[in-house]
Amino acid sequence: MTELSHQHHFSSDNTTGICPEAWAALSEANQGRLPSYGSDDWTRQACDMIRELFEKPDAEIFFVFNGTAANSLSLASLCQSYHSVICHDYAHVETDECGAPEFFSNGTKILTSKGESGKLTPSGVLELIKKRSDIHYPKPRVLSLTQSTEWGTAYSTVEIKALTEVAKAHELAVHMDGARFANAAAALKEREGASPADFTWRAGVDVLCFGGTKNGMNTSEAVVFFDPAMAREFEYRCKQAGQLASKMRFLSSQWVGVLKDGAWLRHGEHANAMARQLGQTLRDRFGLELAAEPEVNAVFVHLEPEISAAMHQRGWHFYNFIGATGNRLMCSWDTQQEDLDRFIVDLGEVLPPVSYTHLTLPTICSV
Repeated sequence: MTELSHQHHFSSDNTTGICPEAWAALSEANQGRLPSYGSDDWTRQACDMIRELFEKPDAEIFFVFNGTAANSLSLASLCQSYHSVICHDYAHVETDECGAPEFFSNGTKILTSKGESGKLTPSGVLELIKKRSDIHYPKPRVLSLTQSTEWGTAYSTVEIKALTEVAKAHELAVHMDGARFANAAAALKEREGASPADFTWRAGVDVLCFGGTKNGMNTSEAVVFFDPAMAREFEYRCKQAGQLASKMRFLSSQWVGVLKDGAWLRHGEHANAMARQLGQTLRDRFGLELAAEPEVNAVFVHLEPEISAAMHQRGWHFYNFIGATGNRLMCSWDTQQEDLDRFIVDLGEVLPPVSYTHLTLPTICSV
């Protein structure tokens, strides 16, 4: 067998394996025979644990295979074909889902707004809502927020409330794409002391797509309806779209594994810490420009094309994301100190000689 190269992926947090907590739960769930299609105890337990986490006993929860399905099906449940969804220019539902939200809603239009650092603004949202109100234009029905954003930033609770107030004032439902929700939760806990409930349903969010895949799970996302009335017949959408897992326990058991002792949040905290350290080193040691201060687990750094090409040749994988020089380095639950050290050594060898101030990387314990 050819030896697999582990050098190295900063391309995305979905290149990792399954975290130990999810793996152990999968192994335990693999024992014996259990009812199918979500009628098993693992699924009931996972739903109850998510309700407890969000302090919302009446929330309705559904497990699907990936984020595109979670987003597109939940948006479709909130819209008719003549409606529109407002989101950021860089929102995943606009740029990276192959038209799935439009497809599953039978034609709902996506309307985009600009905003610095990947964040929508109340004024930008209001402008789109009020742009037209005649019958010839798709009526805005949903505001979609990404938390954390595609630019590696996290909306504050105050920012979310300001946006949802505009939405509610004009009868728009609020959807949150939480593919990296754990990273946002870790960031907001640190800087605000906010709980998951504080910046979701208490702040006006109606539906959350709670990401598991990018936080150490294998093909499992949870769609959380904080208003159970909005979940009406959602199970039929899942079935029709091929998202009703026959052996549902293998999706839901992973959530039990990561939720029972807080591993989901620790993994987010660790990935965020790795990104902050990496960003600080790139700026302080090499004088490189960051597109935004790392708030979660992503670092956006400006590298000249020949530098990024040289790093790719050395086996490092990362995406060119914004313009010719904007590169995204994504840390994850399993990013280690040695990964950062090796990247910095290689980068120092390919960058043009400059006068550096030597910086010794501090050690951050893996959690």
